[in-house]
Amino acid sequence: MVATSPESAKTLLRTEMRARRHALAEEHPEACRRAAALLPLDKLPPFTVVSGYRAQGSEMDPHPLMRRLQAEGARLALPVAAHRNEPLVFRAWDPAAKLIPDAFGIPSPGPEAEELHPDLVIAPLVAFDRKGGRLGQGAGHYDRTLQNLRADGRVFVLGLAYAGQEVARVPAEPHDERLDAILTETGYIEVRKD
Repeated sequence: MVATSPESAKTLLRTEMRARRHALAEEHPEACRRAAALLPLDKLPPFTVVSGYRAQGSEMDPHPLMRRLQAEGARLALPVAAHRNEPLVFRAWDPAAKLIPDAFGIPSPGPEAEELHPDLVIAPLVAFDRKGGRLGQGAGHYDRTLQNLRADGRVFVLGLAYAGQEVARVPAEPHDERLDAILTETGYIEVRKD
């Protein structure tokens, strides 16, 4: 039997889970609002700047959650790919301000927006496991970015997903950054640290 490399296993899982996520998004159009309502604020460390993201395709929309956290006093930021092969930067997000395409064409705050350092990052994902494993889009931007944020100080990373995106184990490589918790439309999952 030929062993599968973690990258090959990730590629196969990514294909399967993107199709599953698309189906889940169609089946559960109110999932983002249910998830936002279920977040137990007392489980989070103190935070002042929250980064969300602009949902692409069938990713769960973080805006209801971001609005809830903003109501708790948080400043909001969005990640921006200033360059294709560098970590993301975070810029202040004003929902009334015009967004411009970043290096990947994702609508983002422009260079005039203040750069912020989030202490709570809401991360999109393709799949997750209960040990904090996160399967992303495959370019490694969040892994590089989270590594930098963690090197600079404490940051709490909350994965946002449909419950059906859970898998037994996400194939991991040494550079993969783990989630601290996951929020779905069925509840909050604390990551086991074992």
